[in-house]
Amino acid sequence: MTLRGTRPNPFQWLWYAVGGRLPQRCNPWVLHDVTCRLWAVRHFVRGFVQMSPILLLLLLPGPLDIRILSILLGMSVGYLYSMTYMWHTTEHRLVKQGYQRGLGEQTRRARHAEADARAMAAYERLYRGTTPPD
Repeated sequence: MTLRGTRPNPFQWLWYAVGGRLPQRCNPWVLHDVTCRLWAVRHFVRGFVQMSPILLLLLLPGPLDIRILSILLGMSVGYLYSMTYMWHTTEHRLVKQGYQRGLGEQTRRARHAEADARAMAAYERLYRGTTPPD
């Protein structure tokens, strides 16, 4: 799948990372972004960009260890929520671009359908003592 010419420029990507909508020409790239093999890593990076302003706490006066621990705690809570709602957020990104809700999950499942079927058959044989239908 080639995405040539549809990639957002750095400013557009920053806008996208904080929740903005990209131009229509970037739709194939957005679909790829939220369904590719590394989609969770990409989500993690977007989360870091959203939480990066918390690093400004380093500029405040006070003990450095308190400032660093405050940043770590804030980012930990932010990542907890970011990772908890990861599937919902990626679907919402697709809906913003004009795709139908559920396409991201459907695309990711289709990519792994064969491996999932083999795993289910192995589970059935091992734990249920049955053979799956052909």
